[in-house]
Amino acid sequence: MRCLICHAETIPAVTWGTFWKPPVQKKICRDCEEQMDKITAPSCPRCHRPGHEGVCHDCEKWEKTNPGLLERNVAAFPYNDFNKDLVARWKYRGDYAVLGAFKEDLQNAWLASGFKGRQVLNVPLSRKRLDERGFNQSEAIIQSLEQEPLSIFERSHSEKQSKRGRRDRMQAVNPFRLLHPITDPAVIVDDIYTTGRTVRHMASLLKKHGCPSVSSFTIFR
Repeated sequence: MRCLICHAETIPAVTWGTFWKPPVQKKICRDCEEQMDKITAPSCPRCHRPGHEGVCHDCEKWEKTNPGLLERNVAAFPYNDFNKDLVARWKYRGDYAVLGAFKEDLQNAWLASGFKGRQVLNVPLSRKRLDERGFNQSEAIIQSLEQEPLSIFERSHSEKQSKRGRRDRMQAVNPFRLLHPITDPAVIVDDIYTTGRTVRHMASLLKKHGCPSVSSFTIFR
């Protein structure tokens, strides 16, 4: 089998365990796996910012200006240079197979998050953006987690968040509309947590209409 990222041949490790039972063929080579990295301790307990002891400055500011909106974010990988290129290939250049390379690690992070049993919400795209990409990345992640996405939001404009600077993102008017309020704990699933504004826009509407707890799960932080 070849790595879904770099297409190099993946060679499974041979151990006494694999002597009696054939090893599982990995879909990512060791080199790509090491470059993707994984978020480990220490990390911010609120947003999962890697390499941070205690609550980070951004989360402290969020709690002062918008207290209680988001319980926490859990992410699997740091948004490093290698992973930025993966996002570009997958999200903007249509290399859909890339997601399969780290599906197992993503599922493990999901199981460790403690979010099982919550309502799993996808982040909507505008019709224009959906037509451009051909898929909704949030729904694709949820499906890779073997969960059922709940679509209860719609987006009011199509401007790309990646085109905005940090200040513009923070000051942006809420682009979402809640279609169906829910009264169960929820987790919003997306590809990247950067400023945290997107998930808090959604969380503010959920909390306003009776949702008791909102968290988020992302591939990258």
